[in-house]
Amino acid sequence: MADHRDRVPSPEVKCVVECANILGEVPVWDLDEQNLYWVDIEGKKLQRLTPATGEVRIWHLPERIASFALRERGGLVVAFASGLAFYDLDSETIEWIARPEAHLPGNRFNEGKVDRKGRFWVGAMDDSLENRTAGLYRLDPDLALTKIRGEIGISNCFVWSLENDRFWFADTLLKQVYTYDYDHQRGAISNQRLFTATTGLGYGPDGGTIDEEGYIWIAMWDGWKVSRFSPDGTLDREIHLPVARPSSCMFGGPDLSTLYVTTAVWKATPKELEVQPLAGGLFAIDAHVRGVREPRFAG
Repeated sequence: MADHRDRVPSPEVKCVVECANILGEVPVWDLDEQNLYWVDIEGKKLQRLTPATGEVRIWHLPERIASFALRERGGLVVAFASGLAFYDLDSETIEWIARPEAHLPGNRFNEGKVDRKGRFWVGAMDDSLENRTAGLYRLDPDLALTKIRGEIGISNCFVWSLENDRFWFADTLLKQVYTYDYDHQRGAISNQRLFTATTGLGYGPDGGTIDEEGYIWIAMWDGWKVSRFSPDGTLDREIHLPVARPSSCMFGGPDLSTLYVTTAVWKATPKELEVQPLAGGLFAIDAHVRGVREPRFAG
């Protein structure tokens, strides 16, 4: 890992929970409850911050929880490492839906988000971080599961344009972000082309989100930063963090003007942690732009 001690974080960056997550991921803001949920995949934990009080609640799960979304009916739809399920936050019960990659024991699920028709999109990854054997899936509200594409290394960065006519998706293994034409009615993607790439730069694109101006924000794993891109792929802005491995980002707060960023310790050595003692923490950034409300799973 490169030494980035010369990279001073922007003054608008604040660590709001020093949770030292092994692999913090997928922040989700509940606008109704004014809470932020996120996971520690390797720690098998779901976490919830109530910013108004600073209270953090933790749910311990029986296996790795990779991603999730809030449901219109309450509770969560979850991508555990082994498959998809509903999770009840009060009773802590799991209702399994599907395990579409059970025949691929080297894979696990990773990124997942809901589109604006209430469908849960979720992608898998190769757990060895070497092979492109994973798939991208769409779970409809009636629980019909469709495989959208295959040959993926590490699924990340699910973002839909404000007009619902484009979809962004990253394969972190290839260090590439693609954009597709998006058929909002059918939930279909086509015409893949390269949006941006970090090949040869020592870091890769991880989770992302969109703001009210239609710009894409992407956490750069091993890059010590979050980057903002215009819809045509032009780099617009970078916000530097005091940790190497930001993993995902999501707008939250009462007016959606706070960009929350999850980060990871992930195999950092004691020497590396000396220069980034807040690794694995949850960060909040005054991004000077607002985000948009995340939809809930309609099933």
